[in-house]
Amino acid sequence: MTPTGNHRNRTLRALALLGTLLAALLLASATPAAAHAALRGSDPADGAVLKSSPRSLTLTFTESVGLLDDSFRVYDPTNHRVTTGEAEHGPAGSDTARITFPKKLGTGTFTVAWRIVSADSHPISGALTFSVGKPSATRAPVPTGADENPVTGSLYNIGRYVAYTALALLIGAVAFMAVCRPPDPAPLRRPVRAAWWALLASTLFLFVLRSPYEEGTSPATAFDLSALAKSATGRPGLALLTRVALLALTAALYLVLRKRVTGTRPSRPLLATAAVLSIALALTWSAAEHASAGIQVPLAMTSSVLHLLSMALWLGGLTALLITLQRSATPLPAAVVARFSRVAFAAVTVLVGTGVYQSWRGLGSWQALTDTSYGRLLLLKLAAVALLLAAASQSRRWTAKLATAPAVPTPDRVPLPVGAPAPANPPTAENPPPVAEPSPLDDLSPLDKPSTRDEPPAAATITTGRHQAALRRSVLTEVAVGVAVLGITTILTGTLPGRAAAEAAESGTASATTGIPAAAVAVVPFDVGTPNGHGKVQITLDPGRVGANSVQAVAFGPDGGISSVPELRLSFTLAAQKIGPLPANVTDRGGYWAADSVNLPIAGEWTMSVTVRVSDLDQVTVTKKIRIAA
Repeated sequence: MTPTGNHRNRTLRALALLGTLLAALLLASATPAAAHAALRGSDPADGAVLKSSPRSLTLTFTESVGLLDDSFRVYDPTNHRVTTGEAEHGPAGSDTARITFPKKLGTGTFTVAWRIVSADSHPISGALTFSVGKPSATRAPVPTGADENPVTGSLYNIGRYVAYTALALLIGAVAFMAVCRPPDPAPLRRPVRAAWWALLASTLFLFVLRSPYEEGTSPATAFDLSALAKSATGRPGLALLTRVALLALTAALYLVLRKRVTGTRPSRPLLATAAVLSIALALTWSAAEHASAGIQVPLAMTSSVLHLLSMALWLGGLTALLITLQRSATPLPAAVVARFSRVAFAAVTVLVGTGVYQSWRGLGSWQALTDTSYGRLLLLKLAAVALLLAAASQSRRWTAKLATAPAVPTPDRVPLPVGAPAPANPPTAENPPPVAEPSPLDDLSPLDKPSTRDEPPAAATITTGRHQAALRRSVLTEVAVGVAVLGITTILTGTLPGRAAAEAAESGTASATTGIPAAAVAVVPFDVGTPNGHGKVQITLDPGRVGANSVQAVAFGPDGGISSVPELRLSFTLAAQKIGPLPANVTDRGGYWAADSVNLPIAGEWTMSVTVRVSDLDQVTVTKKIRIAA
């Protein structure tokens, strides 16, 4: 194998390894998901005790939300589902969700599980409780699961990453051919086709997974016809279908551009059409992602489109330049690299400006940089971008050297057909070659003729092997770091912004990430090993946070009914901090066991130790993990 072939294989293996690592990162980050909406408050409030049955329940979020067919599930104290009205937006606007209750709910503690889709297309779920009359001894378990199915979430994130990468290569490579005009664009045609197919496939893949992603179900439900029809009516689904239609137009335009870019500048109408299609493709992202929700939506969507297009021109163009440097059969003129250097500089300038604005919009405060997951991910992205800019600066230095590098002198020759005999009288200074026939390009308009305005002299052709190899290594570094930046960006778009987290914290809602209420509920099964000696204990800690908590424990027998046990003991241990066991000192309150105050001083995953005695001789001790919030 030739040295060039070995180098190319090493490059492909390195990029494949980087892609595998990024896919693993996306898989690891898929659960739990952090959507961009957060619960701001509810009416009735979580944990409220009401004198009479409420007529409705209204949730208020930090941004607009979309409703699902099963957005609300209400359970009575015996864990039976309550029939309610259909979910709808409240009078206050699209950032609310409301359901109506029957006239008489009864008394006791009711559990409400909810699930909505935030305006930026991410699902969010949670639960809360309220009591009518007084809290009951029993209540339905509070759901504490993740917002999404882990397999569905992982596949959806991978599809989004593939779509980002394919868009960058598609727009960047076509722009590189049209604007930078390499003399031999043939090596780029196959990557452009691959990018188009990858973007089409990932878009259809995301559309099929859209309903399971919203509903939090497994991928096996993706091909349900009703689910597909529902996806086609929602804003994210419509954006994906629009992207498919735009890709069909893009394919037709590329077929036209491919015939016009070999050494010539495409006409203004073609360039304008390509720009419009690129903007439209970028809009299918911003219209369904976080730019479409929150503050300053028109400005945010404009910034998002510019940010995405600049990323595509820079990273996609870099990939096109790298492919051209490695695979082109002819020497690459330095003018091509110089043109791309100017395009890349403009793209980086726009990226920095739009990135600063989007960071401010998402964070809301400097403190959020270190106090929120969004801020820490943003710091990681900024570090990667700084490394990318350093590599780009190195590439610009090599580009400047190449523009002034002398070409290897070659004797003047007259091209001959392969296999033709040498001429009897070769052209010399005294015997010049005949004047060439008029070129068909003479009839073209100035816009369509090959541009020589920014062409360096013939001596600027890249023929210095050392310079070309150095530029290739520098561009390869840029591409590798750029792929990592895209992976971080994909994860960042699925993370709750610091501004929304701060709003949720100020409003006093429990979890800014999922809206799960503060009360912590755990169900602990037990079995003493005797007939009818098994069941479960439902334990509720309120508020489920650091500090004083009230504890309620209800035992259920084998038939699922409430069971009266002679003795129940409960303690808490935090092994990581060597705290405990802390006894809860629960007492029999007539059908359930309770303690008014148990102090848990540190947030973390505590271990509950539950001892249940069902007779004078038969008892068992079981353990269960429970998370205490800060």
